[in-house]
Amino acid sequence: MRAAYVDTSCLLAIAFEELGAEDATARLLGYDRLFSSNLLEAEFRAGLLREKVAGGDASLAGISWILPDRPLGREIEKVLSHGYLRGADLWHMACALFLAGEPEHLDFVTLDRRQQDIAARLGFNVPFSA
Repeated sequence: MRAAYVDTSCLLAIAFEELGAEDATARLLGYDRLFSSNLLEAEFRAGLLREKVAGGDASLAGISWILPDRPLGREIEKVLSHGYLRGADLWHMACALFLAGEPEHLDFVTLDRRQQDIAARLGFNVPFSA
């Protein structure tokens, strides 16, 4: 099974029809399962409203939500040991670690270069690396 953790940056690029959106859509469709923190929903809907883009429900429909049942201190510390990330980006990365256990078993899909760099250092496969 091909699985990936998807970050908000990828879905917003698709929603805003940015350069590379078609490629991003095709790549996401290649996964059997997509996962994300439910923080993605808030970030995604806020981005759509900010840019006055309608819709969005279809983009969220295929995502399985990660709802940790404990604090993610271990995962947060592990991420921060590889470099600084802002709070929301840090939370996404920690949730991906929580889900994967071992990073090499999960792709981390983001268009954010800082997240790409740290995800790769952690051992995630980063298919959209720039």
